[in-house]
Amino acid sequence: MGRYIGPVCRICRRVGEKLFLKGERCLTPKCGIERRASPPGDHGAARRRRVSEHGVQLREKKRARAIYGVLERQFSKYFDEAAKKPGVTGQYLLQLLERRLDNVVFRLGLADSRPQARQVINHGHVTVNGRKVDVASFKVNVGDKISFKERSKNTEYYKQLIQDLSRRPMPRWLSLDPQAITGSVTALPEPSDMDLKVDERLIVEFYAR
Repeated sequence: MGRYIGPVCRICRRVGEKLFLKGERCLTPKCGIERRASPPGDHGAARRRRVSEHGVQLREKKRARAIYGVLERQFSKYFDEAAKKPGVTGQYLLQLLERRLDNVVFRLGLADSRPQARQVINHGHVTVNGRKVDVASFKVNVGDKISFKERSKNTEYYKQLIQDLSRRPMPRWLSLDPQAITGSVTALPEPSDMDLKVDERLIVEFYAR
């Protein structure tokens, strides 16, 4: 599956807000939004035109894609899967995105950002229920245990992780054993558990047009 490899600060500048795609850097003066808040490109500082209803919907979809690091084709597949389920399509769509392994690793505090979580997973450091999983889009289920390979526990990344593990609040649908550095999926994420400013209703309207 392809992935975006361009400058992520341009994404934040385009949507006009911090999406925290670079972890700790986003909290410092080096953040792209802090250094230059205008949209990217020579026209960025120019006055923007009024955005149409379709434009608002498109922008919201792009925001969600950028937050989770998902390209268009895969995002469309998530929506198609959500649309087939009974209930509220938008909420189920966000639930599918939250259940991605890279997002879970990030939510557990085992990585500073989702891009970093993807890198850790792709390098084969993460296990699910004791088995190595190197696919960032792997969908976790209730009861799954997420940890690191024994060999990976000798890396400098892991040693630094132990020192910084308690700095991020834990979502209610996840739990973490700080001694074993093992996370558990205790429930499926609910809308109230997602601290994202994503209006899923606009995304549903975009695909329903």
